[in-house]
Amino acid sequence: MLESDRMKPLAALVLLLPVLAFAQAAPAPTTLLTLPPDTVVATIDGQKVLAADLQAIMRALSPQQQEANLKNPRMFLEQYGLMKRLSGLGEKAGLDQKSPLKEQLAYGRMLGLAQAQLQASQDQVKITPDDIQKFYDTNKDGYTQARIKVIYVPFSANPTSDQNASDKRTLSESDAKAKAEKLYADLQAGADFVKLVKENSGDSASASKDGDFGTIRRSDQIPEEIKGAIFDLKPGQVSKPVRQPNGFYIFRAEEIGTEPLEKVRAQISERLTSSRMTQSVEDLRKSLAIKIENEAAFGPAPVAK
Repeated sequence: MLESDRMKPLAALVLLLPVLAFAQAAPAPTTLLTLPPDTVVATIDGQKVLAADLQAIMRALSPQQQEANLKNPRMFLEQYGLMKRLSGLGEKAGLDQKSPLKEQLAYGRMLGLAQAQLQASQDQVKITPDDIQKFYDTNKDGYTQARIKVIYVPFSANPTSDQNASDKRTLSESDAKAKAEKLYADLQAGADFVKLVKENSGDSASASKDGDFGTIRRSDQIPEEIKGAIFDLKPGQVSKPVRQPNGFYIFRAEEIGTEPLEKVRAQISERLTSSRMTQSVEDLRKSLAIKIENEAAFGPAPVAK
């Protein structure tokens, strides 16, 4: 049996160890996470375990996993102690100096340092109130929004043979278009929008809420023809039918306005920080001096036998 094959059961055991502590989780206080790092919280094999030792592990876990470990501290400490004992034995045996673990540890260290450097760089980014105001003023269209209602008339490329004009799910495109245009004409003549929604809309989710479709922003990733139709409206106005691949939409604008700066200030700050970090990383990438010395090394990977 290959050495790597013998290690697989042990690796599986090690991977499963933390999972044992997560079973039957229940909410628990999170005092461990708020203790001073140098607080002694336990002893294992006569050696002190500091809050910092366990906090490093806890911060890498989900809130549910944290609660589970805090709910059963003895089992958590058993898992920690076992992992500590096993890793110590592995280090004593020099396993950290053997491939492939040696390379895996080196890569993990490199990855951890790279992530820490990115975080440190991000923490140093300073976004001023003037930066936020300038971005908001320049991109105000992106914060223009509309609260709308909708009537949706769907169609099918292959309607069923027994379709009829009142069946919203099986109309052909031409029939759906005729129906949508009739609804638009009725609305222009003063018909009640909500009544027509309940009687005709093929969107059950919005129909159950009197046609409410929520709030749409200019910056949302939706088809331009829909955004154009919506943001050309004034409050209370109804759009002409807008064709989409599966149906026609008729929109009514309930409210049109711009989100106030205070509501989006934090969002803009995060966006500017992310943009500056992306640019910083891109500049760093472009500054790399790379020369491939052996093209053959990057040929197709060998096929495993």
